[in-house]
Amino acid sequence: MMNSLPVEQAVGKVLCHDMTRIVPGQTKGPAFRKGHIVREEDIPLLLEIGKEHIYVLSLEEGQLHEDDAARRIANAATGPGITLSDPVEGRVNFLADPGLLTINVEALNRINAIEEVALATLHTGQQITSRRPVAGTRVVPLVVDEDKVRRVETICRESGPVVQVKPFARLRVGMVTTGSEVYYGRIEDKFGPVVQRKFEKLGSTIMGQTLSSDDPAMTRDAIDAFIAQGAEMVVVTGGMSVDPDDQTPASIRATGAEVVTYGSPTFPGVMFMLAYKNGVPIVGLPGCVMYYRASIFDLVVPRLLAGEKLTRKDITELGHGGFCAGCDTCRYPVCPFGK
Repeated sequence: MMNSLPVEQAVGKVLCHDMTRIVPGQTKGPAFRKGHIVREEDIPLLLEIGKEHIYVLSLEEGQLHEDDAARRIANAATGPGITLSDPVEGRVNFLADPGLLTINVEALNRINAIEEVALATLHTGQQITSRRPVAGTRVVPLVVDEDKVRRVETICRESGPVVQVKPFARLRVGMVTTGSEVYYGRIEDKFGPVVQRKFEKLGSTIMGQTLSSDDPAMTRDAIDAFIAQGAEMVVVTGGMSVDPDDQTPASIRATGAEVVTYGSPTFPGVMFMLAYKNGVPIVGLPGCVMYYRASIFDLVVPRLLAGEKLTRKDITELGHGGFCAGCDTCRYPVCPFGK
């Protein structure tokens, strides 16, 4: 309900509109925003700007001010790796620590189906490399029925965190580089340094690099040797296409690993392989990872480092959004690739 009150009687009440302060030749702008809760210390400034009477809201039982509603929604929806901002004009932002942004999309859709409630996020599955905002929430009106916020809280209790960040594990990664041209020193390996930089950016360490010829047994033994040495992931570069000399997929199969997929509906990244041996992921990386800033590596490896065990279904779902637009200047992850 809206009432006009003497300013001295308005402490604890909610302002219905912005109040402007003008200092001739210096400034003009809001001294108080709509929704501000009047405090005792606000009274001198209100009188100074000519507000002896002000319009305020009197909240009835079962109603919430927009700031309180946003706080409750944010607290209910947030999970590990997320901190919350204070409300600003009714909106609370979610700030993410580095890791894999994970959104419960089904729960998010249920929340936004509640009239007058808004919760917006970045796409799920993005790697966050530095602290940044990833979501925001507010209600539409200045005052909202508390029942709507309770419905949000119920959804969050049932579904678990709606917005969270899974931290990247710091793994020891073995790298096997295949190709007789590299093994015999005919050309310099330029794939390995690219992969090493990518893993270091995500906090993991390349524990060693083994060069292998096109002999499948040599590559198989190099993979097994890294696992025996305690590698928590093995990446194999080169030899992933269908040329007769490209034997990397056969080498990975020869280790006895369980193959999740050979092939991914992603451009770049079709000739990708993922397998597991004794719980250790073995990743076959196609040559595009060396040339493209964003590729299958950036869609899959961060999820593995976040502790996800990927299935064939996870890979097939990459097809929707898996086509790189090939922009003149790559702006990944600020683009549709992988989303």
